[in-house]
Amino acid sequence: MPETGPAGAGLEVRGLVAGYIPDLPILKDVSVTVAPRSVTVIIGPNGAGKSTLIKAIAGLVPVSGGSVTLAGRAITGIAPDKMAGEGIAYVPQTDNIFRTLTIRQNLDLALRKAGGEARARLDELFNRFPPLAAKQKEKAGALSGGQRQFLAVAMALAVKPSLILMDEPSAGLSPKAAEEVLALARGLTAQGTTILLVEQNVKQALRIADHCYILADGRNQIDGSAAALIADPVVGEIYLGGKRLRAS
Repeated sequence: MPETGPAGAGLEVRGLVAGYIPDLPILKDVSVTVAPRSVTVIIGPNGAGKSTLIKAIAGLVPVSGGSVTLAGRAITGIAPDKMAGEGIAYVPQTDNIFRTLTIRQNLDLALRKAGGEARARLDELFNRFPPLAAKQKEKAGALSGGQRQFLAVAMALAVKPSLILMDEPSAGLSPKAAEEVLALARGLTAQGTTILLVEQNVKQALRIADHCYILADGRNQIDGSAAALIADPVVGEIYLGGKRLRAS
């Protein structure tokens, strides 16, 4: 049986049933608890429903059962354009920046609703990401893979979210860039941000995460502290050795 998850949750997902086609759910009674100012990682084999879970929380996949709450507020089936108002930012795996625009233009778009605070927030973002400041007049498509992910995260931070949902942020990156991006996610918790991410880079993700959930066939399988799971020989054999977990 899965554990109950960390105490004092900021995000609560309970019994979620969701999918793109009615009556053909990809998620089948999935529950996840995410503590404030923590990193929680979702892992599992291909087709487990990991990205569907992130998208369902973000209101991008229809939910037919269960509930999602953030800091006690119901956000089940939230409209994507309402996410920022609820303190949520979503960083998709691909197409998460505007490649033909400059770095500065990408950030200006992300800050379009910041009003009189836009300039101060832009300065904050450039202070946090000096490489982006140095290249702000360059086209975003010319950035390296890791720098593009940094820009995507900077755009997410523009709305000052309390929760960031990240879908495989290290996908396609070099080992060094992947390590830097995941370290960035870890560092955001020090500023009070809660992170829920899906990752295929299991070893690195478990090293920076507080808690981990393993999904298979759209259902909860195992959950526990990341430190415990990375040392668990069963999890290691299945996920660090390439074997697939069979759903019970």
